Amino acid sequence: MSNKPLNVLFLCTGNSARSILGEAILNHDGQGRFRAYSAGSNPTGTVNPWAIHTLETLGYPAEGYRSKSWNEFADGPEFDLIFTVCDSAAAESCPVWPGRPTSAHWGIPDPAAVKGSDAVKAAAFLDAFRMLKRRIDLLLALPIASLEDLALREKLQVIGREADTQ
Repeated sequence: MSNKPLNVLFLCTGNSARSILGEAILNHDGQGRFRAYSAGSNPTGTVNPWAIHTLETLGYPAEGYRSKSWNEFADGPEFDLIFTVCDSAAAESCPVWPGRPTSAHWGIPDPAAVKGSDAVKAAAFLDAFRMLKRRIDLLLALPIASLEDLALREKLQVIGREADTQ
């Protein structure tokens, strides 16, 4: 792989919470090594206000995000990595992405589905953020340029399965 930033797509059905958080964390913490995007198979059309609140609270950029369809990316950019962050998106038939990107499922419980007080909702979004941050930290530590595609795919799958048990 070259020194150009890797293009990464976070997919979730609604593209209103988890995929937005993943995009924000990787763009911030990846320090130019990655260019992250997010999309959904059935976007809600709005970013969940708790996702924005969580980003702001934790000092991450919180402006410019929007809920959008994965169809927007049919003509590019070419992705290197694709992560599904919700189980329903992982089970859907995804578009055929140009360039044969490496993909992995990083299932995260849906904080937008949590009912209750503001404190309960805030805690759910903080949990989702923490889980994504842990996985992204492990991604950032991988020697991606020296890994073969199959080894990279396996390491990314392991991150999705085991990141929160360590």
